[in-house]
Amino acid sequence: MKKVYLFILFLIINFGGLAIGSWFMGDAISGEWYSNLNKAPWTPPGWVFGFAWTLIMLCFSVYLSFLFSIRHSRVVVFVYAIAVVLNVSWNYLFFNQQLTTFALVNIASLTLVIFYLFITFRDDKLRYLKYLLLPYIIWLCIATSLNTYVVFNN
Repeated sequence: MKKVYLFILFLIINFGGLAIGSWFMGDAISGEWYSNLNKAPWTPPGWVFGFAWTLIMLCFSVYLSFLFSIRHSRVVVFVYAIAVVLNVSWNYLFFNQQLTTFALVNIASLTLVIFYLFITFRDDKLRYLKYLLLPYIIWLCIATSLNTYVVFNN
């Protein structure tokens, strides 16, 4: 039952973080600055972002509910808090402030944090559950490449 409560808590936090990040974006997607950016040719259509983040946050919430029920410690809380802050702040840096280089450092840091979760917490109980982080890792690699393209081609 504890895992169910944790799952619901992480759904609220993770999707809340996405909502805050979206709020930070404002109307940037339809704005002049973003429209005029030289974007990577592999930039997916807009609907892919919503689908990807929904899948990512569902998988991440399941993983976190097991991680926190098995290994609830200050380190785990700290690493998760860093991931949330980095995830939310990327939207602010990239879209709101148009600081694409800082956003690149931010998203690269987030990628490292999620890799850390994947590599570090892999004991017997989490051995297979860590693969729930793969959608997040794959998406962060794609997003980092998109951000990198914007930094070097604008």
